[in-house]
Amino acid sequence: MKLNGTAAIVSGGASGLGEATARALSEAGATVVIADLNEELGQTVAAGVGGVFVPTDVSDEGSVTAAVQAAEAQGAPLRTVVNCAGVGWAARTVSRDGTPHDLAAFRKIIDINLIGTFNLMRIGAAAIARTEAADADGLRGVVINTASIAGIEGQTGQIAYSASKGGIIGMTVPAARDLAAIGVRVNTICPGIIDTPIYGTGPASEEFKARLAAPVVFPKRAGTAAEFAHLARALIENDYMNAEVIRFDGGLRFQPR
Repeated sequence: MKLNGTAAIVSGGASGLGEATARALSEAGATVVIADLNEELGQTVAAGVGGVFVPTDVSDEGSVTAAVQAAEAQGAPLRTVVNCAGVGWAARTVSRDGTPHDLAAFRKIIDINLIGTFNLMRIGAAAIARTEAADADGLRGVVINTASIAGIEGQTGQIAYSASKGGIIGMTVPAARDLAAIGVRVNTICPGIIDTPIYGTGPASEEFKARLAAPVVFPKRAGTAAEFAHLARALIENDYMNAEVIRFDGGLRFQPR
């Protein structure tokens, strides 16, 4: 699918994987709507890519609807939805002192990561369905979801995060089958250790990231947001990629802790 002359929406587009993806799509000729809660960063990224920022809580139906409507209003057909919004959390199911995992925290992670992804996918795909087909196959658009290898082989203390990302992985095939009728492809990327602002800055942060990336097979480093964006663009532009869950981890396999 050609991105030039189309509109796209990227949740979590104000930083990290979302920002890099927004820049990659813009470079390919798409007009990008940055859907994020961080207005300061979101406005900066939107200005840098010639796009639009819309403050968006992905877990809220009205908020996502407004962001999608903004994408539809860009004067180009909405063809691409990329879900990059997400948050992390670390806690054991039962802590060492016998305290059970906080239920509200578990719900929050599911609400943002899993339900938020589904929310933008469903509302965005419905908008894509209102466009004319882009080719002879009847393709109208593409959804790229972001999960994690934690959803496949989560570590100790990742019960909430792994559940949310595993849910995204589980949606991939049924979503692709559901949306085939309206000409929308769905693929999910599962990153491993990616160097993004979530890890902070400074010597302690660099040391922490080095420990995390130590088990990576090759190359022996964390991945970059630009490399993630390159993969996302490739999945969008390759018309035969559909219903796939793609590990993006340099061969990393998580150990128990």
